[in-house]
Amino acid sequence: MHLLIACAGSGRRMGAERNKLLLEVCGRPVLAWTLEAALASASIRWIGIVGQAVDREDIEALVAAADAQVPVVWIQGGDTRQDSVCNGLAALPEGASSVLIHDGARCLVEPALIDRCAAAVQAGAAVIAAAPVTDTIKRVDGSGVIQDTPDRSVLWGAQTPQGFAVEQLRQAHAQARAEGWSVTDDASLFERLGWPVKVMESSPSNIKITTPFDLTIAAAVLAGR
Repeated sequence: MHLLIACAGSGRRMGAERNKLLLEVCGRPVLAWTLEAALASASIRWIGIVGQAVDREDIEALVAAADAQVPVVWIQGGDTRQDSVCNGLAALPEGASSVLIHDGARCLVEPALIDRCAAAVQAGAAVIAAAPVTDTIKRVDGSGVIQDTPDRSVLWGAQTPQGFAVEQLRQAHAQARAEGWSVTDDASLFERLGWPVKVMESSPSNIKITTPFDLTIAAAVLAGR
């Protein structure tokens, strides 16, 4: 299984002056924990790290320290996450038939989840990791007034990894470029095209590091492990 780790973001919402994936949690960069989980997966045979040039030296030093037993290659990211995934798909080795996309900021992902997603994709499914929503969700208009309360029994919080057949995902991204679609995850492209995507139930601990509070949560979870 091939894995693309999206690392081309910034630290704006974190209030940091550098890529949040290079901030430390429990004494190591966020991305180091993500990479460790990926390398511990029994399914992953190749990893592409999609990032920005300003972070390349730091990320390559981090990869070197990991002493990976599978190829880990640098891929230049784009202006958006969507563009970065396109660059990653273009850089996959010849003959790659399936791929997982994972956000580098989800440093608490467990290798077993990566393996379950990989197995589903290899069996022919498109899949995303997700957790059932436990909060009551309100739909609110632009003025802050509640419009309705969706039934939370059918709501799931999307996570990563997300896995797909390579050629099908490339086709979806090509149509997105042609139609001018802008999405925040790859499963959304499949949804627009009417292609089925299955949910792989995950733990709520598979959070995306976005705010300083998330670093506190991640430190607590890692310490517990």
